[in-house]
Amino acid sequence: MQKRAGIIEVNNLTFSYGKDKQALHGLHFAVGEGEIFGFLGPNGSGKSTTQKILTGILKGYGGTVSLFGKELREIHTRDFLQKIGVLFEFPYLYANLSALDNLHYFASFYPKEQLRDAEKLLEELELKREFWKKPVSSYSKGMRQRVSMARVLISSPRLLFLDEPTSGLDPAGAVLFRRMIENERHRGTTVFVTTHNMMDADLLCDRVAFISGGSLVALDTPAKLKERNSDHAKESTLEDVFIKCTGRRLGE
Repeated sequence: MQKRAGIIEVNNLTFSYGKDKQALHGLHFAVGEGEIFGFLGPNGSGKSTTQKILTGILKGYGGTVSLFGKELREIHTRDFLQKIGVLFEFPYLYANLSALDNLHYFASFYPKEQLRDAEKLLEELELKREFWKKPVSSYSKGMRQRVSMARVLISSPRLLFLDEPTSGLDPAGAVLFRRMIENERHRGTTVFVTTHNMMDADLLCDRVAFISGGSLVALDTPAKLKERNSDHAKESTLEDVFIKCTGRRLGE
């Protein structure tokens, strides 16, 4: 795959929660413009810590982290936040507001020229029209996930951070979300995905990185990772490769 200009550049990234609690041990990786990049690891591997640093939530890291060509420490917070979108695993919405009211509220934080049409997004995400003006508290988890995705996309972010994007969705909803993510890539958006869903990683991602014990243990395209770890008798799945590299299953 042709190397793209780096939207994310991480060099010798370290982070400690205390004197004897080093969570990251010198990570090196880059994410190209328009790439869908998967970041996978067992529980406690440093995956969430890395994502929190990249989204500006965690400070005090060692090494360098550059986004959009600038060191993260030097980027003005408002400018940075207007370029990224973050989908958390648990929907971040106001439960007493409707889908439309939520979207209009979150849209108010962004320049008007960045905004996409709220109703069109809800249609694309196949949220039934009769729920658009009902409070989010009456929605199922899958419906809330659809509105959360609309909230993230309404500002036309250049860089998307997706944490378990298909969590809470039925199989048809998961297919829809994968299609939406692909559509964002075609718009030029770069996507950083953390997930426990190996199918999402295999079907969606241009490249995947496996992290274990705070260190990267593999990074390549899903096809090359599977090819390198297969034998003549049996082709490896991406999960087989993950277990071989980390010694654990993804959800453990």
